[in-house]
Amino acid sequence: MNIELTALETRVLGCLIEKEITTPEAYPLSLNALTNACNQKSNRDPVLDLGETEVQAVIDGLIRKFHVAEQGGYGSRVPKYRHRFCNTEYGTLKFSAQELAIVCELFLRGPQTPGELRSRASRMASFADAAQVEGALEGLAAREDGPFVVRLAREPGKRECRYAHLFGSEPVPVEAQAPNGEATAVPPAGGDRLARLEARVAVLEAALADLRERLGAPPAG
Repeated sequence: MNIELTALETRVLGCLIEKEITTPEAYPLSLNALTNACNQKSNRDPVLDLGETEVQAVIDGLIRKFHVAEQGGYGSRVPKYRHRFCNTEYGTLKFSAQELAIVCELFLRGPQTPGELRSRASRMASFADAAQVEGALEGLAAREDGPFVVRLAREPGKRECRYAHLFGSEPVPVEAQAPNGEATAVPPAGGDRLARLEARVAVLEAALADLRERLGAPPAG
């Protein structure tokens, strides 16, 4: 698997995938609709405040990577965008409905436990029980054309391990051997929520700084 995405690219793709499934009547999305979707206060972590210029720059990059396509329509003067990331005739990357819902949620919210994924991804695909979520995650981790997800080490005081996607936007720690010999991932030093949030903010700030530089915009104050 050689798909590398930035944090903002996964946010844009996650929004396109989500809206295609949950509101097909409003899909594909205009720049304004996609910007609003990226900045939603629900079903997003972290919550962002992107401008249309920033989102357009991300879209342009995804178009160059053939992950997004612009779609015009007769009588429509507003460009609209759809993803070509997976499950299309343009590429070989295919997911089941359950796998796609899980990948989408990881794009929109970052690392999550199977229980969280079952609750949140159920709006896009049906899961009979937690075992189905874990089965889909294990399949994504073991795919020959992947892996697409990794199980992180269980945090102190937590009952479940979290899973992260492996498309490049999350700073997934290096793998190590757990005491039982099972390959897992080591959380950032300290392993607390503040450290994880700071790491994610740093990734987003770097991505925004890169976009501003390419657009010739002044640094954020």
